[in-house]
Amino acid sequence: MHDIVWFEVQGLPSVAIASSAFDDAAITQRNALGMRSAPYVLVDHPIQDATDEEMRARAHAVLDPVIAALTRG
Repeated sequence: MHDIVWFEVQGLPSVAIASSAFDDAAITQRNALGMRSAPYVLVDHPIQDATDEEMRARAHAVLDPVIAALTRG
C-alpha cells in the first residue's frame, strides 16, 4: 500500500493487488497512511501453490475491477 499511496499522491492512477487473506491488512495500511480511498483489488487466496493456469484465471477474474480502479473519476 505504501507504493500505491505514493503514486496516488503524485497523481498517478494505481491499484494494489493482494491476496484475499490480506484484506484487513490493506485497509489498516491505507488508513494508517492517511489515504482511506487508496484502491486495491483482491485475488482468491492462497496463491503460493496455484498453478500457472490458476493464476491466469485469478488475474482474468480481477481485470475489470483493476481497470475500474485505474479509471475512476
